[in-house]
Amino acid sequence: MPGFGDRSFFQRMFVHNFWLKLVSLLLAIGLWMAVAHDPPAEVEMKVPIEFHNLPDTLEIDSASFTEAQIRVRGPERVIHRLELADVRAEIDLANVGPGERTFDLTARHVHVPQDLEVVQIIPGQFHLSFDHRATREVEVRPRVIGNFASGMRVSQVIADPAHVMLTGPQRRIDAVDAATTDPVDVSGAMTRASFVTQAYVPDPLIQVVHPTPIRVTVIMEGSGNEKK
Repeated sequence: MPGFGDRSFFQRMFVHNFWLKLVSLLLAIGLWMAVAHDPPAEVEMKVPIEFHNLPDTLEIDSASFTEAQIRVRGPERVIHRLELADVRAEIDLANVGPGERTFDLTARHVHVPQDLEVVQIIPGQFHLSFDHRATREVEVRPRVIGNFASGMRVSQVIADPAHVMLTGPQRRIDAVDAATTDPVDVSGAMTRASFVTQAYVPDPLIQVVHPTPIRVTVIMEGSGNEKK
């Protein structure tokens, strides 16, 4: 067994692969200096809250669009490269049912890149209501506007298709009588005019199923032709 006086032992320990060991030492020193000179920084971001696994039979019955203000902390170099898409707030809705529910929003619901930590979330709680999903067919009632020529009036308005299918929370669907269209301006029309437009419902939580263009035909007639 080599002793401390054995020169070959020291040569093997310190001279063998000397340059490789020197490079490793310099890299370690450089990494330490980079970390030491990379002070922590914070940034605040506003991100939408993502909802996952909502049961197929339910709809979110809350008109407000939920988002969170999230403050994260980490090395300055990482904070400078941070983009909005790198921070996500997610809530699992797999076990919800009809009615109202309050959700906690904590750091475990927020995904951030490695080396960053979540230090604040606003709001810490939020409230949602849920309703059964409903589908119903309703009439399309075109909205006709314009300055008619003297002695002329609208005799008939035809929508094609005449009905559209709506889907949304049950109580909101039940409250809808008909869908309307973007305004069609018949100013100056003397006999018949056709327009291509879209049908919609003002409630933002109700959607038109498979929306298609609506052809609106407006038929004009003179007031003298008005039936008694």
